[in-house]
Formats: sequence, structure tokens, C-alpha cells
Amino acid sequence: MSTTAGSPSRPLPAEDTPASNTRRPSRRTVLLALGVVALIVGAVWFARWWTVGRFIETTDDAYLQADSVTVAPKIAGYVTEVYVADNQVVKPGDPLVHLDARQYQVALDQARATIDARKADIERAQADIKQQQSNIAQAHAQQQVAQVNAHHASDEVRRYAPLVATGAETSERLAELTSSRDQANATLAANAAAVAAARSQIGSATAQLAQARAQLEAAEASAQQSQLDLDNTVVRSVLGGKIGDRTVRVGQYVQPGTRMLTVVPVQSTYLLANFKETQVGRMRVGQPVELHVDALPGHMLHGVIDSFSPGTGSQFALLPPENATGNFTKIVQRVPVRIRIDTGAETRSVLLPGLSVTVDVDTRSARDRDARIDAENHRG
Repeated sequence: MSTTAGSPSRPLPAEDTPASNTRRPSRRTVLLALGVVALIVGAVWFARWWTVGRFIETTDDAYLQADSVTVAPKIAGYVTEVYVADNQVVKPGDPLVHLDARQYQVALDQARATIDARKADIERAQADIKQQQSNIAQAHAQQQVAQVNAHHASDEVRRYAPLVATGAETSERLAELTSSRDQANATLAANAAAVAAARSQIGSATAQLAQARAQLEAAEASAQQSQLDLDNTVVRSVLGGKIGDRTVRVGQYVQPGTRMLTVVPVQSTYLLANFKETQVGRMRVGQPVELHVDALPGHMLHGVIDSFSPGTGSQFALLPPENATGNFTKIVQRVPVRIRIDTGAETRSVLLPGLSVTVDVDTRSARDRDARIDAENHRG
């Protein structure tokens, strides 16, 4: 390249050099590469959606639940002691609240005294029965003696009657014998009546014994009730969990059914997800579930569908809708689905009832059933 005299030579700009032109890709090449990448990404996304994504049902209307138990007393009384504090962990059978037990102890002592009295009544009735049995035996023996005397007197009259007729004996002797016979018969009748009276007395004593035994059973039942009331002065936990919503205080008077506190089984939490009715068609018990808890960002938990509600949420509302009246507007219903969470104790310690969760259910396992249903419909 030639230059004018006296003017220095200048190098060409880098972008204008031939070497730089060969190294820099053209705009068309960049756009083509981006298009290819986008096509690949789109194909991968579509393949992913076709094989997996279209079978995933998602909802964020899901909340952790626990079968909490409201603790209430079975009897009335003043609270004398509260054994637990807020958020304390308890085990089944642990004492929670103690009520004043003095009046129930008195009722139990009275019931036990009544039992002793009824037992004494039974012993007295048994003694009366034994005495009446002895009286019966005595009256029967006297009846036998009177019967022997009556037979002897009758024989004497029969033996002396012919002698009086022949004049061998006087009529006065026959009259004496006749009188003795009549007295013996009367004594026999009296002894027979005494035996009957003694037997009737033993029936009365037997009835008194049965009544005393019935009263003893009633007293024992009353004592058992008093013992239950005394035991119920100590309110115990029926399951393990944490104490929540504790409103009971020492000195408070409580009635049966008064809400004192709640035991929450935090180690047995489960998920209740409310899916739209258009989403549950391919859902089945046992399908895998992915859980995203709002309180644990960045962590994905796993679960399994455990069961389905027997009706939509509106069916169990306090005021169920009545679509047969007035104007009708169709509203997509929600079906509660219970999901079992598969995780360890460490994670469960932070899964509290009420937390919000996003749920993804993999329904691919229902494809075979759908195919069988379609085949049955085509055959029909």
C-alpha cells in the first residue's frame, strides 16, 4: 500500500481486518443457533409434558392436619393443679389437670359403708332362714307327736266302745276317752298349722335375702360410679403430642365438657388437599405425591394418596347448597384428598397443622385403568 510523502501510515481497524471477519459469526448464524436451541428445549419440554407433565395434578389448596383431641373433664369441680404448660410434650396416660376430689372421696366412703350394711342384711336374712328351717323341723316333730297321740286316742275309743255297750265299762270312761281323742286331733291340727306357718315364714325370709342381695348389687354399682368419679378428678392425656390452646387455670370451676386444652399429635400429621372435581378423575389410592411446604422453602417432601372424601366439601358444609331453587350458576367443586406424608421424625417436628402446602400428584398409574374403561365402552 502506498502513502503520500510526509504522512505516517495508519493500521486498519481490527473489525475491518480479514482475520476478524472470519472469526466473528454472522447475525444469521446466531439466530439459527438460537432457533435450534429453542427447538431442542421446546422438544424436550413437550416430551417431558407428554410423558409426565400432563399426568401431574397440582393444587395449592392444601393444608397440614392432625387429629387433635380437646381435653375436657367428665365431672364438675374446682381445678386444684395444672400439670402441663403450653407447648409441652405429653405421652398417653400423663396427668394433665387435677380437680378437687374431697366430695367424691366422701361419696365413695358412703357407698362402701352402704355395701357393708347390705352385706349385714344378707347375713341377717340367711340367719333368719336357718332359724325358720329349725322352726319347721320343730313344728314337724310336734306334728308327728300329735299324730301319734291322735291315733292312740282313736284306738282307745274304738277299743272301749264295745265294752261300754256290753256294760263291762262305764259310759263315763268312754266319754273321757272320746274327749282325749278330740283334744289329740285338735292338737294335731294346730301342729299342722304351725308347720305351714313356719314354711311361709321361710319364704318371706328368702325374699328378704333376695332383696338384700339386690340392694348389695346397687350399692356396689354406686361404689363403682363413685370410684370412677374419684379417678376422673385426675384428667389424663389419651394420646401423645403437644399441649396447645391451654385455657385452664388453678382455681377455675369446670363443668363436664368444659374445654380446658388441646393435645395435638404433631408426629401424626397428614395432608388434606382440596382438588377440583376435574382433577380427581385419574387419581387413585397409593399414587405418589410431591409436597412443597411453604414453611420449608427449597425442600421437597414425598407422600402417598391415602383416601378420598366420600363427598365434596360443600356436601359437609353447615349450610349445604340447594341448586334446585333460584338461578343456577355452576361452580367447580372441591374434593378433599387425604395424603400420607413419608418423612422422618426430624422433619415432622416442623410440620405443624395449618401450614400451607403445594401438592403435585403423579396420576400415570391410572393409564392402564383408563384404557380398560375405554375398551369396555367400545365393546358395549
